[in-house]
Amino acid sequence: MQLKKRQLFVIALSALCLICNAVSPFKNRGNGISSGVMMNTANPPPNSFTPILSSHGHGGIRPQNFIFGDKYGEKFQTQYQTPVPSYAPPHNFHNKFSHFGPQQHQNHKPRQFRNPFDVIFEWRQLDFEYPTFLDRQRAILNGDFIPINNVPLGVDRWRNRLFVTMPRWKNGIPASLASLLLPALDRSPPMRPYPSWEWHANPEAIQPDCTRLMSVYRIWVDECDRLWVLDSGIVNATIQINPVCPPKILVFDLRTDQPIFSYEFPPDQVKEDSLNSNLVVDVRNGRCNDAYAYITDVWRFGITVFSLAKGRSWRTQHHFFYPNPEACDYTLNGLNFQWTDGVFGMSLSPVNDPPDRLLFFHPMSSFSEFIVSTSVLRNESAWTLNSGGQASSFIQIGTRGNRGQSSTSAIDRNNVQFYTLVQQNAVGCWNTDQPYFPNSIDIIAQDNTTLVFPNDLKVDQELDQGVWVLSNRLPVYLYSQLDFTDINFRIQRASTRDAILGSACDQNSLKQPLHTLATL
Repeated sequence: MQLKKRQLFVIALSALCLICNAVSPFKNRGNGISSGVMMNTANPPPNSFTPILSSHGHGGIRPQNFIFGDKYGEKFQTQYQTPVPSYAPPHNFHNKFSHFGPQQHQNHKPRQFRNPFDVIFEWRQLDFEYPTFLDRQRAILNGDFIPINNVPLGVDRWRNRLFVTMPRWKNGIPASLASLLLPALDRSPPMRPYPSWEWHANPEAIQPDCTRLMSVYRIWVDECDRLWVLDSGIVNATIQINPVCPPKILVFDLRTDQPIFSYEFPPDQVKEDSLNSNLVVDVRNGRCNDAYAYITDVWRFGITVFSLAKGRSWRTQHHFFYPNPEACDYTLNGLNFQWTDGVFGMSLSPVNDPPDRLLFFHPMSSFSEFIVSTSVLRNESAWTLNSGGQASSFIQIGTRGNRGQSSTSAIDRNNVQFYTLVQQNAVGCWNTDQPYFPNSIDIIAQDNTTLVFPNDLKVDQELDQGVWVLSNRLPVYLYSQLDFTDINFRIQRASTRDAILGSACDQNSLKQPLHTLATL
């Protein structure tokens, strides 16, 4: 009963934080209160799933610490949670739950060895590859291209190309998605709009073309050589939220650069002031046409699940998707600001035994990591019929400690999770085969010059897997003024194996399996 009261208290604090401190990186800053605009959802299309081409694929209080044990042995342990009758866990997970008490968390200090990341691209300010010099000059004169307003946000890699997003946070952003060639011949190349200039809609048109790209936040390259593009449809969010178009997913065949399908989120899954800001894509055993996408709503605290085979989506909600009031205050390079951003970072466990994948997730304004079986999220009827019973399937597994806010994360083939630490200008790691103890997470890189606000992180699908990090000094862009005589934006890469050498995530450096520290 005492724990239930504590949970209610955490939720109440979160609600109070939203009312009194309703601030997020792109909302109206005049008085600290968000100015939401309801999306125009009149006369929605009867079918928001639009195949374009046939697929090429086959047929509150600081939370207590919960231990994630040997993932193919112990399952998860908590003090008060019990298995949900409607949820059947994988066959070799044991339904054992135990509590080991809160752990003492410390701020980790980076080890004294070389920074494993190499800078691949860097810019003082972004430029674009226009057809001609006159076209570029005309765009600048017309205000269609305002170089100082352009900031990169999302990144992903496919073979010899790197893809970068530029949301239309302000005026003068001519394209919202671009590609760059690898290996880099120029460390500061102009952005080449992807797939072409014609695909980028004009947000100031009287009737904007919402079938085109409007304001892309993040992207995902899947195992089927497809690029999934998350288009928020929101422009000028730093001034006043302007939902020019409904949020949508566009998917391109990377082998031909042709669109495969588009999907517009139904109006009842888009809340007032929603911002769909991140996605991960779940493809298993080459079943490209049975992919699922999980999309976060960072401002209205939900995860939307999209099924490609079904051609529809549904919205999931949980109190773990909300921000932690203690993590809403940020200080970076002398700037103090408050963000109440909810669920944001997500990473999927590899496809192996057991067959069900796990989704690790965390709110942006939080120090904690959470987990849920993807079968819970993929159970459409449980969410659309509001049958209940899903709440206890979400587990809190541990905390990164004070100043441990993280934006994005990803897991490599060796079960190592990499994550950003935005308030520490650092990148962390955790070997998911070990419990989420303070001595099993580590910092692999920290740099107050090259990693200022690491905003996006991806692990590619190459044979020699790489972890890619994009840093963009976003708080300086939002609340101060970028120094355009200095390097402001960087994209860096490290080998996933090389990055963890000598760290707590390196199996070779472990003196004993950490899961033996926990006994059931």
